[in-house]
Amino acid sequence: MAQTDQTAHDAGNARDDDVVALLMRQHGDIRNLFDEVERTSGDERREAFRSLVRLLAVHETAEQEVVHPYAGRLFDGAKDMVADRLAEEKAAKEMLAELDGMDPEDPGFMPRLRELRTDVQRHARAEERYEFLQLRRRADPEKLASMAKAVRAAESMAPTRPHPGVQGAAANMAAGPVAALMDRTRDAVRKAMGKKG
Repeated sequence: MAQTDQTAHDAGNARDDDVVALLMRQHGDIRNLFDEVERTSGDERREAFRSLVRLLAVHETAEQEVVHPYAGRLFDGAKDMVADRLAEEKAAKEMLAELDGMDPEDPGFMPRLRELRTDVQRHARAEERYEFLQLRRRADPEKLASMAKAVRAAESMAPTRPHPGVQGAAANMAAGPVAALMDRTRDAVRKAMGKKG
């Protein structure tokens, strides 16, 4: 690895040792993937959309398993804040599942994708302004680091596609492993067969 690549890699790992920094970086990655889906076409768009679906699915699962349960106990009214984020995530999963069943070249795909993008960005801003801010204020650095490790572990086992019926920490723990196994098997078969999407 080149020195500049190693430096960037080390900086990325240092930022990922804090759950808020990790999730904020992922929010940026999600925005970039939306850009890529919008500016490409054909197989490139399909591949970019598949990456977007995967990142959104694992990101939201990890937040539901690790971040929201902790944040919901931080202060009076925190449960309402988390309930709002969960409702937004459920709506996004439903729209993402609908889009996942469409051909990205379908004329109705891009308008729906732009609607999803607006909703996802609104949701991310709310997390950053309220939930993440409270995590920064109320959790010590060791807790933020342990949560980052827990998020990465949850992401490594999370479903790679949206499952709107699986919502919240308990549901993810119960149904998530089966959904993840099915999704990851499907991903491996598609990759082995050279299929996109």
